[in-house]
Amino acid sequence: MAIFKINSDALEPVTETNFAAEKIMERGDLQRLLRSQIEIISPNTLVISEEFGEFEGVRRRIDLLGIDKDANLVVIELKRTEDGGHMELQAIRYAAMVSAMTFAKAVDIYKKYLEGINNELDAEESLLGFLEWDEPNDDDFCQDVKIVLASAEFSKELTA
Repeated sequence: MAIFKINSDALEPVTETNFAAEKIMERGDLQRLLRSQIEIISPNTLVISEEFGEFEGVRRRIDLLGIDKDANLVVIELKRTEDGGHMELQAIRYAAMVSAMTFAKAVDIYKKYLEGINNELDAEESLLGFLEWDEPNDDDFCQDVKIVLASAEFSKELTA
Protein backbone atom coordinates (compact mmCIF):
# COMPACT_ATOMS: atom_id res chain seq x y z
CA MET A 1 0.00 0.00 0.00
CA ALA A 2 1.38 3.38 -0.95
CA ILE A 3 1.86 6.03 1.71
CA PHE A 4 2.14 9.69 0.83
CA LYS A 5 3.47 12.76 2.56
CA ILE A 6 1.48 15.96 2.10
CA ASN A 7 3.41 19.12 1.35
CA SER A 8 2.00 22.50 0.36
CA ASP A 9 1.90 21.76 -3.41
CA ALA A 10 1.58 18.01 -3.87
CA LEU A 11 1.41 14.52 -2.46
CA GLU A 12 4.85 12.92 -2.36
CA PRO A 13 5.18 9.13 -2.23
CA VAL A 14 7.12 7.87 0.78
CA THR A 15 9.77 5.36 -0.23
CA GLU A 16 8.75 1.81 0.69
CA THR A 17 11.04 0.10 3.17
CA ASN A 18 11.03 -2.69 5.76
CA PHE A 19 12.22 -3.29 9.30
CA ALA A 20 15.38 -5.10 8.23
CA ALA A 21 16.42 -2.34 5.83
CA GLU A 22 15.86 0.25 8.56
CA LYS A 23 17.78 -1.92 11.06
CA ILE A 24 14.76 -2.04 13.35
CA MET A 25 15.09 -4.97 15.73
CA GLU A 26 12.18 -6.95 17.18
CA ARG A 27 13.09 -6.91 20.86
CA GLY A 28 15.35 -3.87 21.08
CA ASP A 29 13.13 -1.54 19.09
CA LEU A 30 9.56 -2.71 18.40
CA GLN A 31 8.99 -4.39 21.74
CA ARG A 32 10.75 -1.70 23.74
CA LEU A 33 8.72 1.09 22.14
CA LEU A 34 5.38 -0.72 22.12
CA ARG A 35 5.51 -1.70 25.80
CA SER A 36 5.08 1.96 26.77
CA GLN A 37 2.60 2.75 23.96
CA ILE A 38 0.70 -0.52 23.73
CA GLU A 39 -2.52 1.30 22.85
CA ILE A 40 -1.12 1.62 19.30
CA ILE A 41 -1.82 -2.08 18.71
CA SER A 42 -3.99 -3.04 21.70
CA PRO A 43 -6.21 -0.27 23.11
CA ASN A 44 -7.26 -0.45 26.77
CA THR A 45 -4.42 -2.82 27.63
CA LEU A 46 -1.90 -2.65 30.46
CA VAL A 47 1.43 -4.42 29.91
CA ILE A 48 2.19 -6.61 32.93
CA SER A 49 5.24 -8.45 31.62
CA GLU A 50 7.86 -8.45 28.91
CA GLU A 51 9.56 -11.63 27.73
CA PHE A 52 7.30 -13.61 30.05
CA GLY A 53 8.54 -17.17 30.31
CA GLU A 54 7.47 -18.60 33.65
CA PHE A 55 6.41 -21.94 32.22
CA GLU A 56 7.55 -25.14 33.85
CA GLY A 57 9.84 -27.18 31.62
CA VAL A 58 9.42 -24.83 28.65
CA ARG A 59 11.93 -22.35 27.28
CA ARG A 60 9.55 -20.05 25.45
CA ARG A 61 8.73 -16.40 26.08
CA ILE A 62 5.75 -14.16 25.36
CA ASP A 63 6.98 -10.89 23.87
CA LEU A 64 4.49 -8.78 25.83
CA LEU A 65 1.82 -9.97 28.23
CA GLY A 66 -0.99 -7.59 29.04
CA ILE A 67 -4.39 -7.39 30.60
CA ASP A 68 -7.41 -5.59 29.18
CA LYS A 69 -10.10 -3.59 30.98
CA ASP A 70 -12.30 -6.72 31.13
CA ALA A 71 -9.57 -8.55 33.10
CA ASN A 72 -8.66 -10.80 30.16
CA LEU A 73 -5.02 -11.60 29.57
CA VAL A 74 -3.59 -10.37 26.26
CA VAL A 75 -0.76 -12.29 24.57
CA ILE A 76 1.11 -9.92 22.24
CA GLU A 77 3.47 -11.45 19.70
CA LEU A 78 5.74 -9.34 17.53
CA LYS A 79 7.65 -10.29 14.39
CA ARG A 80 9.81 -8.17 12.18
CA THR A 81 9.74 -10.71 9.35
CA GLU A 82 7.86 -9.96 6.16
CA ASP A 83 5.32 -12.79 6.59
CA GLY A 84 4.92 -13.06 10.36
CA GLY A 85 6.37 -16.57 10.44
CA HIS A 86 4.25 -18.98 12.47
CA MET A 87 3.41 -16.39 15.10
CA GLU A 88 -0.25 -17.42 15.28
CA LEU A 89 0.63 -20.95 16.38
CA GLN A 90 3.11 -19.60 18.88
CA ALA A 91 0.54 -17.16 20.28
CA ILE A 92 -2.16 -19.85 20.55
CA ARG A 93 0.28 -22.03 22.50
CA TYR A 94 1.09 -19.12 24.82
CA ALA A 95 -2.59 -18.27 25.31
CA ALA A 96 -3.24 -21.83 26.44
CA MET A 97 -0.26 -21.70 28.79
CA VAL A 98 -1.48 -18.56 30.61
CA SER A 99 -5.21 -19.33 30.51
CA ALA A 100 -5.36 -20.57 34.11
CA MET A 101 -3.48 -17.62 35.61
CA THR A 102 -4.92 -16.18 38.82
CA PHE A 103 -5.11 -12.56 39.85
CA ALA A 104 -2.46 -13.16 42.54
CA LYS A 105 -0.07 -14.64 39.96
CA ALA A 106 -0.70 -11.68 37.63
CA VAL A 107 0.15 -9.29 40.49
CA ASP A 108 3.39 -11.21 41.14
CA ILE A 109 4.33 -11.09 37.45
CA TYR A 110 3.45 -7.39 37.21
CA LYS A 111 5.51 -6.65 40.34
CA LYS A 112 8.59 -8.27 38.75
CA TYR A 113 7.99 -6.34 35.54
CA LEU A 114 7.69 -3.02 37.40
CA GLU A 115 10.89 -3.73 39.33
CA GLY A 116 12.66 -4.55 36.06
CA ILE A 117 11.77 -1.18 34.56
CA ASN A 118 12.52 0.67 37.81
CA ASN A 119 8.92 1.67 38.41
CA GLU A 120 7.94 1.95 42.06
CA LEU A 121 4.18 1.53 41.57
CA ASP A 122 2.45 -0.92 43.86
CA ALA A 123 1.58 -3.77 41.48
CA GLU A 124 -1.67 -4.87 43.13
CA GLU A 125 -2.94 -1.33 43.65
CA SER A 126 -2.05 -0.39 40.06
CA LEU A 127 -3.73 -3.49 38.63
CA LEU A 128 -6.87 -3.00 40.73
CA GLY A 129 -7.00 0.65 39.65
CA PHE A 130 -6.60 -0.26 35.96
CA LEU A 131 -9.44 -2.81 36.24
CA GLU A 132 -11.51 -0.38 38.35
CA TRP A 133 -11.92 -3.05 41.02
CA ASP A 134 -12.04 -2.45 44.77
CA GLU A 135 -10.61 -5.88 45.55
CA PRO A 136 -9.29 -8.95 43.71
CA ASN A 137 -11.94 -11.04 41.99
CA ASP A 138 -10.69 -14.39 40.68
CA ASP A 139 -14.18 -15.29 39.42
CA ASP A 140 -13.99 -12.49 36.84
CA PHE A 141 -10.25 -12.66 36.20
CA CYS A 142 -8.94 -14.18 32.96
CA GLN A 143 -12.21 -15.50 31.58
CA ASP A 144 -10.64 -15.25 28.12
CA VAL A 145 -7.19 -14.79 26.65
CA LYS A 146 -6.85 -12.44 23.71
CA ILE A 147 -4.12 -12.60 21.09
CA VAL A 148 -2.61 -9.60 19.33
CA LEU A 149 -0.22 -10.20 16.44
CA ALA A 150 1.99 -7.43 15.07
CA SER A 151 4.16 -7.91 12.01
CA ALA A 152 5.24 -5.97 8.94
CA GLU A 153 3.06 -8.30 6.85
CA PHE A 154 1.07 -11.50 7.31
CA SER A 155 1.21 -14.56 5.09
CA LYS A 156 -1.85 -15.70 3.14
CA GLU A 157 -2.01 -18.76 5.42
CA LEU A 158 -2.43 -16.47 8.41
CA THR A 159 -5.05 -14.19 6.88
CA ALA A 160 -7.11 -16.88 5.13
